[in-house]
Amino acid sequence: MLGRPELVALGAPFAVLLALGLALARDPAVTVQLELERERAVEADELALVVTLTGAGLVELALPLPSGVELAGGPAPVALRLRRGHPQTLALRLRCARWGGYVLGEAVIRAHDRFGLTAWEGRRNARLPLKVFPHPELLRAPLAPLETQATTGNHVARTAGDGIEFADLRPYVPGDRVRHVNWRASARRGELWVNQMHPERNADVILFLDTFTEAARYGAGGTLDYGVRAAAALAAQYLEHRDRVGLVSFGGILNWLVPASGLVQRYRIVDALLDTEIVLNYAWKDVEIIPRGTLPPKALVLALSPLLDERAVATLLDLRARGFDLTVLELSPVPYIDPAPGRADGVAYRLWLLRREVLRSRYRRLGVPIVEWREGTPAAAVLEEVRAWRRVHRFARA
Repeated sequence: MLGRPELVALGAPFAVLLALGLALARDPAVTVQLELERERAVEADELALVVTLTGAGLVELALPLPSGVELAGGPAPVALRLRRGHPQTLALRLRCARWGGYVLGEAVIRAHDRFGLTAWEGRRNARLPLKVFPHPELLRAPLAPLETQATTGNHVARTAGDGIEFADLRPYVPGDRVRHVNWRASARRGELWVNQMHPERNADVILFLDTFTEAARYGAGGTLDYGVRAAAALAAQYLEHRDRVGLVSFGGILNWLVPASGLVQRYRIVDALLDTEIVLNYAWKDVEIIPRGTLPPKALVLALSPLLDERAVATLLDLRARGFDLTVLELSPVPYIDPAPGRADGVAYRLWLLRREVLRSRYRRLGVPIVEWREGTPAAAVLEEVRAWRRVHRFARA
């Protein structure tokens, strides 16, 4: 076009290369297979993810991961050259950073021909389920209920019966077993006296998790996060003591599990906790919508709530009015809320703190132990504070 043959001679090799590249370009037919080491893990565990690739050409591979799961070596993509008929295997390590239910297996592929002139892009999705359980927290002893059930367990009942915990002495009556006779007391008093014992019984425990709202800081979790961890630890502890444990997730969506015992119930509770999330709902809800069989009589109700939603506050007060043995573990939202710099905002913040203290006093006047639980405080310390409160105060009876 310009009448300059030297430009034609200079560009001819590039034109020939382009023509050959386009003529010889073939679909690399890259396939990806992903295999996860196991489907269940605990927070901070590392899992092996095996990636098998087949095809031909230069391949770039990226694995988008959900928030809460990350590559142990960093999120960098992988580039490698494949030869047809020679599959290559990559062994990657995944770190479970946060509890939750995830679906893995999505892979983004970009393949180039041998000359690098053309590229093929695609996505593959193997849909590998992964459940990451909260990291268990060790508890020395669970909180003892005020009343026990009729089945044998590990809690000392208040009533007298066959057991190993001494209760009292009483005069001998015909029909008492000889092995129950207290010979020392009988020798001192000149007549037969027998020992009364406290039997060991189990308890019904309901974990009441408030999911109406939460206080959180971006990238640092929130009240729901350590509320789920606490519920998982409490459920494991009570089930180890042969108690029956149930769950009520009370919020925008109501989920519940009828009390039961055993290892299967533990997995049911943890699986239900993994699905827990905040769902906004402005409809008014109270205790009437909870199925009757979910809250058996004489049950110990352990409420985990930030006490930010009036519906949850009213429901807990209603449970106490119905005579349930209620304990409130307040998931404190205070560390996640900073006062604004203005003077009026500072006054509003202090009034909000005073209002929360008034709410705690209201529960205590009704005989409900309530403890403020801040993230980082061990669960054992919180439960010990509840025990101390119970030892000092006498419970009000509904």
